[in-house]
Amino acid sequence: MNQEALVYIREESKFEKLVRSKLFWFFFLLLAFAYPIYRSVNRTLPAELPRLFKLPEYSLINEEGKPFGSKDLKGKLYIGSFMFTSCPTTCPSLMEKMKVVQKRVKGLGQKIALVSYSVDPSNDTPAVLEKYARRQKANPYVWKFVTGKQSELQALLIDGFKVPMGEREQTSKMLEGEPIDLWDIVHSEKLALVDREGFVRGYYSTDKHSIDKLMIDVGLLVNRSYN
Repeated sequence: MNQEALVYIREESKFEKLVRSKLFWFFFLLLAFAYPIYRSVNRTLPAELPRLFKLPEYSLINEEGKPFGSKDLKGKLYIGSFMFTSCPTTCPSLMEKMKVVQKRVKGLGQKIALVSYSVDPSNDTPAVLEKYARRQKANPYVWKFVTGKQSELQALLIDGFKVPMGEREQTSKMLEGEPIDLWDIVHSEKLALVDREGFVRGYYSTDKHSIDKLMIDVGLLVNRSYN
């Protein structure tokens, strides 16, 4: 008997035939790519952030000694913080959080800015702010430190941002178990998110959850504003 005649030829299953089909792989790849596209096009974004109020037009002085204000920020999102360079209490921690924010918005380029408003204009001259900005490793193309006249800053912060700005006053702090006298100024520890048209859209604390929420809201405003 011919040995070749005894070879068993197994019939392919339906699944094997399907896998071998070019038409199957065509539709498989089509669905694999089409579904994510469909989801991205038809996804529902969260509700739009409320427009709390519009900031007035203003012009201050930045750390380079140049005029800087709302005209320079028009068309950009920006995150405002409130500080002074000799702050003995909350500002060091606030600046560390601003560094985190600066790093996280790096990919947005010129679509966003960071602005730190000094509440101590009598001491925080442009030269002082410039040295302070260097210590904070602030990117001068993104993060600005601004000062101005006391009356101008009070009008912007108190009447515009609706945040406190007190007078310079003496306070005490414990250092290695001993009380020491320091100067402090009441100011907000919140971060303010301002949209491209100068509307304040929210205030945020500096804990991790709040910073994450701020980054989400920045992303939503960018998507709605630039798409």
